[in-house]
Amino acid sequence: MRNSVSVRLRGVSKSFGAVQALKPLNIDVKPGELLSLLGPSGCGKTTTLRMIAGFDVPDVGSVWFGNDDVTLVPPNRRSIGMVFQNYGLFPHMTIGENVAYGLKMRGVSRAEQRQRVGEMLETVRLGGFEDRRIHQLSGGQQQRVALARALITNPSVLLLDEPLGALDKNLRERMQFELREIQRRFQITSIMVTHDQEEALTMSDRIAVMSEGQVLQVGTPTEIYASPKSQFVSEFLGAANIFSGTVKRSANAPAMEFDFAPAFDGPIPSDAEAGAGQPIKIAVRPEKMKIVGREQGLPATVLDIVFRGNYFAYELALEGVSSRTALVYSQEPLPVERSAPVGLNWLPESAMILA
Repeated sequence: MRNSVSVRLRGVSKSFGAVQALKPLNIDVKPGELLSLLGPSGCGKTTTLRMIAGFDVPDVGSVWFGNDDVTLVPPNRRSIGMVFQNYGLFPHMTIGENVAYGLKMRGVSRAEQRQRVGEMLETVRLGGFEDRRIHQLSGGQQQRVALARALITNPSVLLLDEPLGALDKNLRERMQFELREIQRRFQITSIMVTHDQEEALTMSDRIAVMSEGQVLQVGTPTEIYASPKSQFVSEFLGAANIFSGTVKRSANAPAMEFDFAPAFDGPIPSDAEAGAGQPIKIAVRPEKMKIVGREQGLPATVLDIVFRGNYFAYELALEGVSSRTALVYSQEPLPVERSAPVGLNWLPESAMILA
């Protein structure tokens, strides 16, 4: 396998007519890592991938592979492999012919093609499938053929555009681990576009969260989930309870006050920098929330209790706030019923301070 390279985007932006698809952004992908571009439809992640591939040229800025400026280099000279959501396989060709396509275009001898195709199919657990046709394979097997075809030319960079989007949920979850294992084995620098939060958290070394043509935050899955920098990031990477209030300082520890619950001091981290009386916004994950006695937390009423297989979800209506609810997740059933008056609380370290 070719040595992995870094990928760097420097001040790139892109507009299509009057629509600015990408605002000036910088992205660094480390050699051998898998970076996910995660965000909702229309956020600019596919445009970013197309610029890395060379299908689109940025209006300003530059794209680098290692020490090489490839901004104006055409796709066929960029040493990239690509896997698409629909796989892009040729139905009139055998599996072996599909995988060998890139080698054939490069003038590799038939003998070497056969050898390398056989080795690559063994790598993706499809040994002996050379003579089969696309329609004879499952969705997961087709995905592995597409991956084999992308890797067989020894690219420096692997680009994945919603690679598992066409699979059903159970197969998609299995293929997340398979694709990740193969990527790690080859140690190839990889950039994946996805709108699926679970997929990004499972497969990525790092995640770049995008919205409206901007990169809002880059970090490891743990960093993005546990320390989001904005409300958008906190809510896009899983459920989050958002609370706004003002900082209250005391001799014991800082807390936050709520207009709708003046008797309750909301826990916030001891290192919170905001001064007394300043506004503060926090996010608390549902699995970090606690249902307590009514006098020990934010006053609330249990609206619904749902069993989701591996945990129970409790939906609570906060009192004094119109149409405001909160979520609590628990591995075990809690001793409360629908319509029960309760309190809602959390530990100081569970509160994530948002910008």
